[in-house]
Amino acid sequence: MLTVVGRDGSPLSEAARAALESAALVVGEARLLEGLPLAPGAGKAATKDLAEALKGVDVAEQDVVLVVDGDPGYFGIIRELLEQGHAPEAFPATPPVARAFAQAGLPWEDALVVSAKDGHLRQAVNACRAHPKVAVLTGPGAGPAELARALFPVTPRSFVVCENLGGPGERVVYVRPAEATTRPWNDPEVVLVLDNRHALGETGWISGAAPGPAGWALPADAFGEGPGLRPDVRAFVLAKLGPRIGDMVWDVESGDGSVGIECARFGAAVVAVDRDYAACERVRENVRLHGVKVAMASGDVRSTAGHLPEPDAVFLGPGFAGRGGPDAVRVCAALGPARIVAVAAADDARAILDILDEQGFIGGAVRLQATPLTPPGEPGEPVIVVWGEQDARTPEWRPSRKNRPIETIPGPPGAVEERS
Repeated sequence: MLTVVGRDGSPLSEAARAALESAALVVGEARLLEGLPLAPGAGKAATKDLAEALKGVDVAEQDVVLVVDGDPGYFGIIRELLEQGHAPEAFPATPPVARAFAQAGLPWEDALVVSAKDGHLRQAVNACRAHPKVAVLTGPGAGPAELARALFPVTPRSFVVCENLGGPGERVVYVRPAEATTRPWNDPEVVLVLDNRHALGETGWISGAAPGPAGWALPADAFGEGPGLRPDVRAFVLAKLGPRIGDMVWDVESGDGSVGIECARFGAAVVAVDRDYAACERVRENVRLHGVKVAMASGDVRSTAGHLPEPDAVFLGPGFAGRGGPDAVRVCAALGPARIVAVAAADDARAILDILDEQGFIGGAVRLQATPLTPPGEPGEPVIVVWGEQDARTPEWRPSRKNRPIETIPGPPGAVEERS
């Protein structure tokens, strides 16, 4: 039998103790194996790679216990074990994130929890840019120093760094990002990244980040007077950008910042870029009005692109249409975002499509025009939108064989079927 026992520094439960006392082999990090109630002659294997240690071990013939930190079902080993065909029994302890917020004296039902491990540092950083209360599970090369270098000085945040929670070497340190880049850290497990102005948060009904907006493609008057996209065009642009938590979106010369603001409402990190000082002020005012987080960069994206955070999606608004649009698209496409959307002048649309094709994007273009019916009105000016996707599904795409078919679950005897 395979059992997973979580530790958090508190006394073990009776069930966890019984599993350890009957185990023939106990596997875990050296610090977690100290002081365990093991049977005489039981084997111990100190390692951080628990799945590797199980190779060649027949858990059907002997009792094996894996000892982990906290809750093995929360960003833990349980998923990997199930994928390998095991059916473990688990006795969890308090998750490190819960212990970290307890140490910080903060509620955490409204916190966003992300993992920076296994190559997800950039997405974790973007989540910290966009959200005021984030718990980051750390790993080698993705710890407090790396988070701080990415966030400082543009995103003002404070850090609560938690090392060896529940162990004899437990340390909880409150630092600013600038200090976090220089201090030595001893295998930190969790970093709380907080905007102190909003760290308390509001009472809600759902755990994690706040739900997405109830509506999108907000009306034009939601962004005041000034140039910007009509709601029908903005809706199409947002559909092609696909903003989500962990993404970095550039909103380049959209006129009023409406595209970037709507992306921020979906939970993405956003940088707005504009060459015009008055436009920058208009964007800042709209950002304050909607209560979202959008960074502002003044200048021409063709010269500032190399100094901005790496984008996942880029929108080039009407400010570039007919005025260097193809050149701006070329600069942005070279950075390798997954999605690019541009409002184009009629003479530039084909050139932009060619650039996207050269850069490996699957492109498309459409001319959008809408006529209001209530009240009746004149058709709006046509707007050409060009887009390219690097992660688009190709015609050869097929559903994964791992996808489960839709199942019809029979009702209990005597149940009445509802029909609409």
